Amino acid sequence: MNQPQEVSGLIAFSAGFLSFISPCVLPLFPSYLTYITGISFKELSEPQGRKLRGMTILHSLLFIMGFSSVFILMGASATYLGQILASYQEWIMKAGGILIIILGIHFTGLIQIPFLQMEKRFELRKKPLGFLGSFLVGVVFATGWTPCIGPILSTILIYASTSQKFSTGILLLTLYSMGLGVPFLLSSLAFNSFLFAFEWIKRYMRVITLISGIFLILVGTLILTDAFRSLSYYFYQLSSP
Repeated sequence: MNQPQEVSGLIAFSAGFLSFISPCVLPLFPSYLTYITGISFKELSEPQGRKLRGMTILHSLLFIMGFSSVFILMGASATYLGQILASYQEWIMKAGGILIIILGIHFTGLIQIPFLQMEKRFELRKKPLGFLGSFLVGVVFATGWTPCIGPILSTILIYASTSQKFSTGILLLTLYSMGLGVPFLLSSLAFNSFLFAFEWIKRYMRVITLISGIFLILVGTLILTDAFRSLSYYFYQLSSP
């Protein structure tokens, strides 16, 4: 199957962004930020000096590197496993598409799947000292992702497993990590703007969750029907002179 890199890359980045604004991540962002930086909520809300801003950037980047390393490793592993099962590629694609559609329907709230309701978290009760601690918290964040972020991440992993190139899984999960990491970094740099935006966003959290579910259903349908090729050709035609 020839993978349409532009379309799949955009979907991977969008999935990361949807993960950031999901009910499991967005409301907890201030807690994560104060935990990894060691800076109080009050200090973050006040105008920051150069030193404080530099500390915030470094800790945020290391946190992002922590969860990105885990996600990228997952992507590489998914592609490797898919290559081992290459003779069953078509079945994997169809089964994966159906699974993603089911996850999407669950996400919309139309049906509830009990085992997806259970939380699965690993917590560091005491953060290790220094910048290494921020990296390790990022690793724990990735390995302890909740069901809220799990279906979206699983969608990209399933798609990565259908790739013929080992590098595709790494690329897709890198873009997914960027979709999750870029808004995290920007929000940490403009904390007051984040708080203002969050007050508006939380009123539409149910709508965001519904949109995320529809997104998963659409991606699952594209994988099930192998329609990515048609989309890739369509966008190629649009970009051609």
